[in-house]
Amino acid sequence: MRKILIFYASYGGGHLSAANSIKQYIDENFDGFDTELVDCMLYVNKSINKITTAAYKEMAKKFPWAWGEVYRHSQRGTIAHISSTANNLMARKLLKLLKETTPDLIISTHPFGSQMVSYLKRKALVDCKLATIMTDFAPHEQWLVGKEQVDYFFVSHEKMRQSLIDVGISENKVFATGIPLSNRFLMHYNKLEIMNSFELNPDKKVILFFGGGEFGLGREQTIKILKSFILHSVNHQIVAIAGKNDKMKLSFDKLVSKMQAEDIVKVLPYTDKVPELMSISDLVVTKPGGLTTTESLASGLPIVAINPIPGQEEENAKFLEKSGVAIWLKKQDDFDAVIADLLSDEQKLHQMRVNTKLLAKKNSTRDICNIILDNNKE
Repeated sequence: MRKILIFYASYGGGHLSAANSIKQYIDENFDGFDTELVDCMLYVNKSINKITTAAYKEMAKKFPWAWGEVYRHSQRGTIAHISSTANNLMARKLLKLLKETTPDLIISTHPFGSQMVSYLKRKALVDCKLATIMTDFAPHEQWLVGKEQVDYFFVSHEKMRQSLIDVGISENKVFATGIPLSNRFLMHYNKLEIMNSFELNPDKKVILFFGGGEFGLGREQTIKILKSFILHSVNHQIVAIAGKNDKMKLSFDKLVSKMQAEDIVKVLPYTDKVPELMSISDLVVTKPGGLTTTESLASGLPIVAINPIPGQEEENAKFLEKSGVAIWLKKQDDFDAVIADLLSDEQKLHQMRVNTKLLAKKNSTRDICNIILDNNKE
């Protein structure tokens, strides 16, 4: 039985979701492998993990501009050096786990995990294969620290693959597979049954509106955007998901009541039926995180990107808009004009749907696992 450790870190949910998708696929499709999920930052230091994850959430929520500066400066200079040095020190603690489990392969969905293992490999303290899965649509140099010790890089698209090759990484180590995706987004669903289960009108198109994120431009901005969609949704109905954000749900409910829009807006709290809802939708409005974006593309949905966290999510939004699959709705935009124009332009929406099929990589999880494990069999 060969041992696989799958590392993630609790800075946003996308890293864990990607790790979960990889573990599930290996467990269900490959024999002879024992997989284990590990929050690498929590393992090496519970106190630092608690402080840094809380700081990330607060900064992204209340001071997004500051997080953007951290993101930019962490690619080079003092912050980059401090980050790499700290991860090297914490790698010594991670070594205890690696000696106990003696993994044959480590798969990391967060740069910190990759950096720590790379350091240990460079010091000849561990001997195992290392695969890094980059979970955004734009590269960041923190992912490339210790790149010489990484055996596989998996990226979201071909242009990103080329950017890694351009900085000296062997083309045989970089694969444009896409970001890992749950197999639930590949299933076929009965549209009428789902429409009925959510009490939706089967004769109207569906806009899926994710507004529960706690970061970005905040509740007031999100409400303004939702209001514009309500005003211009002549042939559409809206499923507005507030997630675990109770204040957002209350604001959604108040807006719908004030606008007497109960017949076209369905407000939901957190739901685990996102794959089903995407399967019946025609457009998604969301923060451009790597995971939600991947799910939207796999579902063939044009994207209206809102509230990106400065840094990686803004880079995602730029790439998606340039690729013709998204419109990035910025703070200074005339929401009514942009949304009215988009919803009335069926030709543009059709082209955006076509573009999603060109960019989407539905079999990303399968392809990643096949590449790694076919090369690491007994």
